[in-house]
Amino acid sequence: MAFVVKVPGNVSISSQCKFGGFSGSRVGKSGFQNGRRSFVSAVMSSSPAQNVENLSIKSKDIGLPILVNSCMGKMGKAVIEAASNAGLHIVPVSFGAQEESGQSVQVGGKEIQVHSPSEREDILASVYHEYPELIVVDYTVPTAVNDNAELYCKIGVPFVIGTTGGDRERLHKTVEESKNYAVISPQMGKQVVAFLAAMEIMSEQFPGAFSGYSLQVMESHQSNKKDASGTAKAVISCFQKLGVDFDMDQIQLIRDPELQVDMVGVPKEHVAGHAFHMYHLTSPDQTVSFEFQHNVCGRSIYAEGTVDAVLFLAKKVQSKASKQIYNMIDVLREGNMR
Repeated sequence: MAFVVKVPGNVSISSQCKFGGFSGSRVGKSGFQNGRRSFVSAVMSSSPAQNVENLSIKSKDIGLPILVNSCMGKMGKAVIEAASNAGLHIVPVSFGAQEESGQSVQVGGKEIQVHSPSEREDILASVYHEYPELIVVDYTVPTAVNDNAELYCKIGVPFVIGTTGGDRERLHKTVEESKNYAVISPQMGKQVVAFLAAMEIMSEQFPGAFSGYSLQVMESHQSNKKDASGTAKAVISCFQKLGVDFDMDQIQLIRDPELQVDMVGVPKEHVAGHAFHMYHLTSPDQTVSFEFQHNVCGRSIYAEGTVDAVLFLAKKVQSKASKQIYNMIDVLREGNMR
């Protein structure tokens, strides 16, 4: 995690950061054109090279059983690696598409057997009976969100879901009616969530602070992500509360790998898995500009946040907390992250 704040004059607090040279430069006809008089930037970055280190003895000794659904996916594999490093017990069972049934995958030193959708209810019920402290982690696909949640709630197994999409209102209703426990969050990167929370606080306490300012938003993700980032939309909604006039369809989506490397500055080895966001504000007279930026390479930030969410949820289940549905802000507020 790197964080930079730069202010005009001779005040500068910085550590290494990059967003492909956008800062203080022109990027194409439709790119960012920064003001020259005043400049403030905030940058967050994370790399998968930041592995789990200095884990508490407590987290290593827990041995909490978790089942990672869709373990053959990239996020599923990343979560298994992070959970294994944290000392959690990986149940060697997962579920996948019909064509994946019967396959096995080696992840985190475990051989995990993949079962078909038709087998999942009986197998999950059996696993939950064997491991009554079980928590399921779900990183599947948007079309499976609601059916999966209904299965977890039917059996009564608590779950952490980082999958985006699906009918979110129905998802929450399913959990509420079942009295099951769940952490539901489309953004599991705890540092990014903290940034979002700070933006929410600023927008609530200082509405209209950026009235009249123009906003440009650029976000770069792997080419198979077709829609705009939910995180970007959440940040934009905060700027709108701060008085900025901006439509979501104005987000500049970068999905071309060559542009991502040459213009955005994404390392080549992370073109297939990254999230680079830039928010640039300019005053009406073009004399003041602000930039907020967060760059993520790989998936470790989400996997580590997921492990924290699992540990958090286990405590809530054990204490029989009155609240059943949580998000990553709840996890952050607990203050017990590794």
